[in-house]
Amino acid sequence: MTAPMPVRPPEPPEKPPPATSGKAPQKASEKVTAQRRPSRLLAPLRETGKLFALAVAVARAIFRRPFQVREFIEQFWFVASVTILPAALVSIPFGAVIALQVGSLTQQLGAQSFTGGASVLAVIQQASPLIVALLISGAAGSAICADLGSRKIREELDAMEVMGVSPIQRLVVPRVLATMLVAVLLNGLISVVGTLGGYFFNVIMQDGTPGAYLASFSALAQLPDLYISEFKALIFGFIAGIVAAYRGLNPRGGPKGVGDAVNQSVVITFMLLFFVNMVLTAIYLQIVPAKGS
Repeated sequence: MTAPMPVRPPEPPEKPPPATSGKAPQKASEKVTAQRRPSRLLAPLRETGKLFALAVAVARAIFRRPFQVREFIEQFWFVASVTILPAALVSIPFGAVIALQVGSLTQQLGAQSFTGGASVLAVIQQASPLIVALLISGAAGSAICADLGSRKIREELDAMEVMGVSPIQRLVVPRVLATMLVAVLLNGLISVVGTLGGYFFNVIMQDGTPGAYLASFSALAQLPDLYISEFKALIFGFIAGIVAAYRGLNPRGGPKGVGDAVNQSVVITFMLLFFVNMVLTAIYLQIVPAKGS
């Protein structure tokens, strides 16, 4: 007789999973992700930090070789071609409005002989750099942002990085330098055109004398006024180029995101320009004494 086969004892029934209130159990990785998810309140600070990081990277890449001469010339010609005529046309009414307003005020105060100096200083120190900045950011900056944004969504910039080419040195640096140089040159043009427009409207429409207009200008103006104007234009051109490049390099949501980035670049540039202009003006008035003081 053969021995009977051993019988395997039955396995204990499995315990049911713990009841949850209708929610799936959260994995450990999801918990870590939720804990590391950045707060929305810190988003503006992160964007500001990235913008400053790009500005520092561009400033360092300016002195590296090879320098993209052809790209710089093309961008310089493009920025100049889209801003020269609007700048000349906008500077005339700006100079006229400043001359008329200042002339009306000086007439009420009995100091009409100082109309020329006051209006020309307002044009050179304030109006001219702001006009340059607004035109550079509105016309050239939007085009730069759209160009870089379209390259980004087509993954051209990623392909350049794979091939070992830096998009900042190859594309961003020539555009920023072009906006800076055009801003400095346009500032001189707008200063001259605005001064001539103010002279014409003051002498023709407010019965001012040419001699008093020029004499008051030479009595109140000084060479540092032109220096601060050109320095403002240089800084404003740098800011406009950096903001346009940053928003173009970081679009969100495909082609629609590129359009949104263009609008954001113009608005952000305007806000930064007025704030920086206030800071530079306050520093200049504290450092450089008025003529004759």
